[in-house]
Amino acid sequence: MTAYRLLLATAIALAVVAFVLVLTQRATAPAVVADPVRTPGVLNPDVTQATIGTTICVQGWTRTVRPPTEYTNALKLRQMRAYVETGPPSGFQEDHLISLELGGHPTDPRNLWPEPYPRAAQVDAVENELNAQVCGGSLTLAQAQQHESELKHTRG
Repeated sequence: MTAYRLLLATAIALAVVAFVLVLTQRATAPAVVADPVRTPGVLNPDVTQATIGTTICVQGWTRTVRPPTEYTNALKLRQMRAYVETGPPSGFQEDHLISLELGGHPTDPRNLWPEPYPRAAQVDAVENELNAQVCGGSLTLAQAQQHESELKHTRG
């Protein structure tokens, strides 16, 4: 009798786990990735491998080129419609495909797209790590930009 109860309890537990997994998969929204046609990424011509020491590797430099919130909020609304994204604009960050930390163009709409939270916050950490690798010499600027572009075009 105890073997039967153990088998039954195990079967019930597995059924509950399977049910939770199905619900979790349904509740998880598919990743929103940057459209390579709408958002191919555009570079800031002032940032090159030769200028990283006076641009992206200077603490606080991105504040000097970051576009005003009024600009990005208006662009976010237009791009959410183009991307057919619904929901509150506060659920999205108007993100740079090539981040300012890696020499992305600050205001060109082809370098900005509506990236949903929480993914946007997760990608910010990747951008900072790539910047550290470029400034530390373990990656070239072009390698980091390519990695970031691939990430946002394939995984959001």
